[in-house]
Amino acid sequence: MSRVASAPVELPGPIASWLSSLLEDVVLKFAFGLVASIGAAAIAAVAAAAGTPAALTEAYLNKPENITAGKAVWEEQCRHCHGSSAYPGKGPKLKPRRYKPGFVYDRVTNGFRKMPAWKEIYSDEERMAVVAYILSRKFSP
Repeated sequence: MSRVASAPVELPGPIASWLSSLLEDVVLKFAFGLVASIGAAAIAAVAAAAGTPAALTEAYLNKPENITAGKAVWEEQCRHCHGSSAYPGKGPKLKPRRYKPGFVYDRVTNGFRKMPAWKEIYSDEERMAVVAYILSRKFSP
């Protein structure tokens, strides 16, 4: 039996946008239904398996001492590549309003492209504090 290769179908902009929106809605509804059915303990297990600490809650992220600790690590290490004096510089300018805590934690922990991983240098608590600082209103590169 021979296979026939077919070219991908390109949809007009409005249709593609509508399908994308529909898919996103379906995925979100499925995810919320799954969350409701499996409970908080399972969510924490999934987060841990993904390498994101379950402790990155709003309460943790807004706690002043965590933000202060994160700022100390930022000043010691991160600002050299991501700070305002580094532009145009070694690392990209951060856009914290676009980021979710798990995304920032993953980048700090595992690195990305030329950015090194910091999991062997900084403790989990220090990396979580950096996330709290970057996502805080006090963040200033």
